[in-house]
Amino acid sequence: MSEFTFEKHAQDGRARTGVISTPRGEIRTPAFMPVGTAATVKAMLPGSVRETGADILLGNTYHLMLRPTAERIAALGGLHKFMNWERPILTDSGGFQVMSLAGLRKLTEEGVTFKSHIDGSKHALTPERSMEIQALLGSDIVMCFDECPALPADRGRIAQSMELSMRWAARSKVAFGDRPGHALFGIQQGGLEEDLRAQSAEALREIGFDGYAVGGLAVGEGQEAMFGCLDYAPEQLPEDKPRYLMGVGKPDDIVGAVARGIDMMDCVLPSRSGRTGQAFTRHGVVNIRNARHLDDPRPLDEACGCPACQNYSRAYLHHVTRSKEIIGSMLMTWHNLRYYQDLMAGMREAIAAGSFESWQRAFHAGRAQGDIDPL
Repeated sequence: MSEFTFEKHAQDGRARTGVISTPRGEIRTPAFMPVGTAATVKAMLPGSVRETGADILLGNTYHLMLRPTAERIAALGGLHKFMNWERPILTDSGGFQVMSLAGLRKLTEEGVTFKSHIDGSKHALTPERSMEIQALLGSDIVMCFDECPALPADRGRIAQSMELSMRWAARSKVAFGDRPGHALFGIQQGGLEEDLRAQSAEALREIGFDGYAVGGLAVGEGQEAMFGCLDYAPEQLPEDKPRYLMGVGKPDDIVGAVARGIDMMDCVLPSRSGRTGQAFTRHGVVNIRNARHLDDPRPLDEACGCPACQNYSRAYLHHVTRSKEIIGSMLMTWHNLRYYQDLMAGMREAIAAGSFESWQRAFHAGRAQGDIDPL
């Protein structure tokens, strides 16, 4: 079986482009991972997700362990077979979802006990159990089990949480064991404190991982604070391994993160926004539900190659979205995922050509223009 490797092909400023190789296929970086929470990217067929340009999907440990259960998925041949996606899958550890259940959980050194949001049943997640679930799912990239405090939080709370996460990272590494072809990523914590982030990075380097995530951002701190942290956090992590920013984000968040040395990202935004009638375009965000689109025969984005833009008018998309027709969610999600993948492809090309600075200027200028004038 081929190994998990990362090769950097070019660098422009701090932005990098390269390839992560896995036994299930290559992941071109910078990479955006569509989120398939419950073994599906909502409103999309797996083949359609691949057509948008996605090389890898994200699956959610917390949701899958509760329903249909990791044991059931393993018995049915693993997550790839179960959801009909043969390319790489990254699974999160469940830590973030459990954090958001603050009222329903109990945190100890051992792990977290919590009540299911589905039926109130009791469950426990520990580093060992998280590794076991992710092994049952058969994901290609496994995330360490960590604890992520919601920001803002005081420094003492952030330090305590980071130190606990580092102890859990060491336990995750032991429990992960030796799984050729599968990768384990460590997660840097430390809030917006540069010295705590440095301590966390040092602890993770000592344990040794196949890739490293910047965790604990995009949790309400705002873009300026996030970028402030990304001005130093990625540089604290090993240069020769992939760097993954978890849960980000809006198009300009993504571009700013890549400019600061990030290789991988994921976010529910393109699919969730698509289902509510919001489209990301080269000229900013379009709300297709607005009455101005009622009689508009033009495409959503004339530069886009997705089926929504190639085959349907704004008027049609407005109609099916307002009427809550399922095809509205499908077309709008397809468009947004394609826009995000085009964005990544544009950045990869610009970094390779050494023109990332001018690409960024053109990207921001296009978005600042705003949508085309109404008819």
